[in-house]
Amino acid sequence: MSKTVISMRGIIKRYYIGKPNELQILNGIDLDVQEGEFLSIVGQSGSGKSTLMNMIGALDRPTEGTYCLNGVDISTLNDVELSRIRNKEIGFVFQTFNLISRTSALKNVEMPMMYAGIPRKERLRRAEELLAIVDMADRADHQPNELSGGQKQRVAIARAMANHPSILLADEPTGALDSKTGRLIMDLFHKLHREEGTTIVLITHSNELAAETERIVTISDGSIIGDTGVKADAAD
Repeated sequence: MSKTVISMRGIIKRYYIGKPNELQILNGIDLDVQEGEFLSIVGQSGSGKSTLMNMIGALDRPTEGTYCLNGVDISTLNDVELSRIRNKEIGFVFQTFNLISRTSALKNVEMPMMYAGIPRKERLRRAEELLAIVDMADRADHQPNELSGGQKQRVAIARAMANHPSILLADEPTGALDSKTGRLIMDLFHKLHREEGTTIVLITHSNELAAETERIVTISDGSIIGDTGVKADAAD
């Protein structure tokens, strides 16, 4: 049996609790993700997929329900523990890249490892290795303003992989890119999944991108209305 990385049960998220404008965004989400899966969470704007992404990424807490990441119930953790989980267990790739300006590509990739307390020599080796994997070794000394959108996203993906995360969480990663560059980024995700065995959760509104993943979870009005494709443990 493959290992369950993400296990969500009865995830409810409400805002403005107890007020006249109380709003429930997630309506009891149940979701399991196995190690090595490449799945997409797809939904229209306002469907709740961004809120669900924030839950998966430990950026927000559920109002009700449990979320276990690698067997740890993160809904019980304090802010410091959550920060550590985000740094070590989850690699984030955002539409807007979120690179640190006036800092080289190499230093950007090193940053999560600095926060994790990894020695400089090891950080440097790992950062160089990751930039090579994403075909950016020759741009290691370039700052973000010297890179194209696609190159920035490659550096962002390398940075997301820095601490060997349990999951790579990609939020509309091709949204700010032209179609040709977006294609290169999706090819890179496929490469990481195939060659590195990376568990990837892709958040997208694009059915076309979702169709490239092994499994498609569809969310609408805060509920999962579809879960299709091959699950990683199907062959076990």
